[in-house]
Amino acid sequence: MPHKAPLDPDAPFQSRRPETHEEWQARMGAEVLAVTRSGLYLDFRFLDQALAALEPTADERCRTLATDGQILCYQPSALLRLYRENPRYLNRLYLHSVFHCLFRHLWMQGKRDPVLWHVACDIAVENVLDNLHRKSVERPLTYLRRRAYESIAAEGRVVAAAPAYRWLVTQTPGVQKQLAREFYADDHRLWPKPRTDQPNAPIPLPQKSWQKISERMQTELEMRDKEAGQGAGALAQQVKAANRSRRSYRDFLRRFCVLREEVHLDPDTFDLNFYTYGLSLYGNLPLLEPNETRESKKIEEIALVVDTSYSTSGELVRAFLAETYALLKQRENFFHRMNLHILQSDDKVQSDELVTSEEDLIRVMEHFELKGGGGTDFRPAFAYVNRLCEEKKFQNLRGLLYFTDGMGIYPARRPPYETAFLFLGDRFDDAAVPPWAMKLVLDEEEFSGPAARPRQPNAPEEETDLYRDLNNL
Repeated sequence: MPHKAPLDPDAPFQSRRPETHEEWQARMGAEVLAVTRSGLYLDFRFLDQALAALEPTADERCRTLATDGQILCYQPSALLRLYRENPRYLNRLYLHSVFHCLFRHLWMQGKRDPVLWHVACDIAVENVLDNLHRKSVERPLTYLRRRAYESIAAEGRVVAAAPAYRWLVTQTPGVQKQLAREFYADDHRLWPKPRTDQPNAPIPLPQKSWQKISERMQTELEMRDKEAGQGAGALAQQVKAANRSRRSYRDFLRRFCVLREEVHLDPDTFDLNFYTYGLSLYGNLPLLEPNETRESKKIEEIALVVDTSYSTSGELVRAFLAETYALLKQRENFFHRMNLHILQSDDKVQSDELVTSEEDLIRVMEHFELKGGGGTDFRPAFAYVNRLCEEKKFQNLRGLLYFTDGMGIYPARRPPYETAFLFLGDRFDDAAVPPWAMKLVLDEEEFSGPAARPRQPNAPEEETDLYRDLNNL
């Protein structure tokens, strides 16, 4: 029997069209989500803004819940059935979608394999939920889940999406599919497509909004850790990891660029003398002669220091140098004549390779060998670069980039040039980095390795149709 919509007493002559069953389901679904949100708020006060940030929207095309960072789509009949049969799981499902937004999983895919990235995001979120130890979202911890968490954490990493993805890449297709079924929760079809073809595009507004919510929540978790409860440790770790400054290495190098004229035909400009001479001589026929020089903003002088202490992974160092080599070879990043010093240092400077041209760079990289293996002390490298500046080996040093794990002795005084400490992946300790230095966490997928390679077009059908299989469950 159809349900009747309530009438407005101030409008006695309005139409008395009865409410359809679909409209009733949509309205009741919104009320169910409101009740779920209120119950979660009582358990998680520090999630007040996050829980209210998504606007419930009925959508028959999604499976139970889905979000794009702004709205929370729900399939009315599936939602009501779940609320009737298992309300505790609905609490967990609601938090699952919210945590995806808090950790900005929707906008961090990049060039990663989309199927494995979605599985990795589900693993990261479910790890947080399993560690909250609250009855409202509790579920049995299976052997498969526990083994997955232990394997990712065994590498000394937070069980976040990026480390989970790197671990997933090393698993067989059968294990990947098994893990996808185990951790599948909400629908990801509304997630925005990665903007791999627009590296300098502005940050989307939903992502900015969630970043503000996440930063505010991180502060509250640090100030009210006792109120948050013992199980909020995994949540605090992931929020902190998501809020770290992560930029492209290529984009970060542009900070050290200088503006200078170089010999290069510039088709966008022309000599005004020839232009006016042509008009005065021929009346209506200007002469256009492109300028033979143009202003370019590129890197001219820089010091690159590589930490080769025993605590730094040689594999990560080589991956970082390989990417640096690829960037230095590109003419749009550096002038034809450059002044680059590549230093290796642990508790003392082990080597200094001078690069002034592309030929020097190729020679250095082809015969590069790691030297060192002692303790970590950043001061000798800074003292060495300062001496180079005094000896006029550097005329206009733009900055010093120090690739390290962060565990060492930092200089007490600020140098006269810009300094940046670069950390690769999630294995680092930045607690002691001085305030005058820049800190940058580089995304490990930007560098060489199996995790950096996108899925090939001829990938096994079993992996390609992973989520299609799950949607048919």
